Amino acid sequence: MENEQVKLKEKIGYGLGDAASSMFWKLFTMYLLFFYTDVVGLSAAVVGTMFLVTRIWDTFLDPFIGILGDRTESRWGKFRPYLLWVAVPFGICGILTFSSWGESETAKIVYAYITYTLMMMIYSLINVPYASLLGVMSVNPQTRTEFSSYRMTFAFGGSILVLALVEPLTDFFSRMKLVDGLPSMAFGWQMAAVVFAVMATCMFLLTFLWTKERIRPILEKKSLLKNDLKDLGVNKPWWILLGASVMVLVFNSLRDGAAVFYFKYYVAGSDLWSFSIMDASLTLITIYLVLGQAFNIVGILCVPALTRAIGKRLTFFSAMAAATVLSIIFYFLPKDMVAAILLMQILISICAGIVSPLMWSMYADIADYSEWKTGRRATGLIFSSSSMSQKLGWTIGGSLSGWLLFYFGFEANVVQTETALIGICLMMSVLPACATLISVLFISRYPLSEKKMSEITAELEVRRKGV
Repeated sequence: MENEQVKLKEKIGYGLGDAASSMFWKLFTMYLLFFYTDVVGLSAAVVGTMFLVTRIWDTFLDPFIGILGDRTESRWGKFRPYLLWVAVPFGICGILTFSSWGESETAKIVYAYITYTLMMMIYSLINVPYASLLGVMSVNPQTRTEFSSYRMTFAFGGSILVLALVEPLTDFFSRMKLVDGLPSMAFGWQMAAVVFAVMATCMFLLTFLWTKERIRPILEKKSLLKNDLKDLGVNKPWWILLGASVMVLVFNSLRDGAAVFYFKYYVAGSDLWSFSIMDASLTLITIYLVLGQAFNIVGILCVPALTRAIGKRLTFFSAMAAATVLSIIFYFLPKDMVAAILLMQILISICAGIVSPLMWSMYADIADYSEWKTGRRATGLIFSSSSMSQKLGWTIGGSLSGWLLFYFGFEANVVQTETALIGICLMMSVLPACATLISVLFISRYPLSEKKMSEITAELEVRRKGV
């Protein structure tokens, strides 16, 4: 353990990393299904299947990237080098993902599979090491909480930035290139992705420059891979949090994936909420999404007080239980009650925001628990599970979004049937509520209380000083 001197610049630097990844994460969860169906012209069922095929194997790639990080040795540390090496490829793949190639449907599908698969691999290669940094930047639980709070605040800040800019940018760039006398939406999306890619690349590079790894493992000798995997396999808190986290991401993915369709095809009077900024339109869906991210931050700000009062597990449990009830109520909102829809988005987003930093903090606790129990620290492997849970939840939720749209009879850019409209509404409400209910059942079994973690932290400190 090196002498710990953490400055504000380092906290900001760490936060910028999640701002970078969250910009594209939100583009993927909110707009990628819409981009493939309404801009590129692919079937919702084809896109849903593509999400499943490309994400499933990539999901289980994350633990191996974590293992690679644990075994990386460089003058910059174990995890920071990946921020330097992968930042530029991350930006390039982001641009390629929001591009289209080919005239035939087959060519478009092949291109989508290749570019999206590459993007997911690169996303893992930079985000697993980034997440793992939290476990080696500080031994102090309070400092970790501060890092995590900065991370999540910047994450939602990056999401707000991209959601506020995406429609104005696509609208602006689309008018720069005409196809058959009409603005090219494909060009608009590609150029908007270029803007976000440059911003994200710069942010990742600043994270590399402004952060530092401090924690050294208790055991200097390399642990065997089979031992790390065995430790993870018998780690009960890890399995419980993994299940709860996956369901949280299914909840978010279903709502995020359906939101654009909900406002384009379902909500009455959406056009009355549209207005222009700098000759680019800002619509109700943008207002809805930005409100969601803003009140996610409000939820984050509530976490320290809530966890001090009732602990992490009960805070997680309560937030997801409330999200379940609110999501069911959402189904019964009339399509012309826009103010009520926005209010419900605010309340649900506060609940989702509360859970976000808790998951990362609880994975850090699990990393300590694993080291305390086994004597081996596998920070990258433990934290890769957080990325794995995101990917798995995103895979399930994203694939379900495409398949459900197809099942309910959705067709892009036409007036929808009543069945399709009811289906889109269910995807925003009752179906996500099923996921949060399962998450509640998982987290009710989580065993690491605040008292238990205090004992573990104290004993690990004694062990580290004895090395």
